[in-house]
Amino acid sequence: MNLQKSAAWLVVLTIQIFSFITTAFAQNTSKVVRKDCGLVEFDAIIEASGIAAGRKTPGILWTFNDSGGRNRIFAMDGSGRHRGIFILAGATNRDWEDIAVGPGPEPGVSYIYVGDIGDNSSRKYTKYIYRIAEPAIDPAASAGVTTITGVETFAFQYPDGNRDAETLLVDPTTQDIYIVSKREENVHVYRAAWPQPFSRNGFHSVSLLEFICELPMNWINAGDFSPDGKGILLKTEGELYYWENEGNEPLKVVFQRTPLRLPYIREPLGEAVCWAADGHGYYTVSEEENQIPARLYYYSFRRK
Repeated sequence: MNLQKSAAWLVVLTIQIFSFITTAFAQNTSKVVRKDCGLVEFDAIIEASGIAAGRKTPGILWTFNDSGGRNRIFAMDGSGRHRGIFILAGATNRDWEDIAVGPGPEPGVSYIYVGDIGDNSSRKYTKYIYRIAEPAIDPAASAGVTTITGVETFAFQYPDGNRDAETLLVDPTTQDIYIVSKREENVHVYRAAWPQPFSRNGFHSVSLLEFICELPMNWINAGDFSPDGKGILLKTEGELYYWENEGNEPLKVVFQRTPLRLPYIREPLGEAVCWAADGHGYYTVSEEENQIPARLYYYSFRRK
């Protein structure tokens, strides 16, 4: 086979591969169906800035109110029904922006991570992440108020100046924590490698995050790792991006690929997304706006 024929064959093969990948993705995304799960029942949830799927009790979702809210998180079920208030004793809601569920120091225990990482004016040098063991919810009990003591705190700064961020991710395979900034033309991705120096004594050492990479997008306001760590979601107010980890790749390598855009219908002040606990879909929740109540949505999605 001469050089000209080889080149032509390579072009044809490349087109066929691209066509196959595009078709396969189109088939996958065409099966995504959005379900309106209903109103967020608890009236106090008016600025749900993050959402996370629990592991301790099947079907539980965790959320909280944005800056100015109290130091508490809320449990609800997949229909938006209120399942409890949990006060994080000793924590401060300066500008909570995201929440994640993942592993922690004790093997086999599920933990909740709350990111006090918002900073609209980029003036706060030190940001905080709070961690608690995920509480169990009794399905037969009435929703009540529980105070959580022993809250752990991780204090950090960025290596390249103050940042505003609304996205906190916990890798379930490595236990690394990632923060994605919001306002830059190309957002920045940072990592706090496991084990992070969480503290309970009120005197926190301040860690410097590791800069990982930039992404050619901005106004990222939420994200999540899938339960197996292979699927990564990042969202803006109107778009939802998806990356698939094809092996045990570092996140920096995964983010070098062009993301796929998943179906997402814009919500009033929508700032929250999370994978379902089974990894077969994702939830979003809106904020209350102009007296329009917040609603919970679920998108079924079978990954490859």
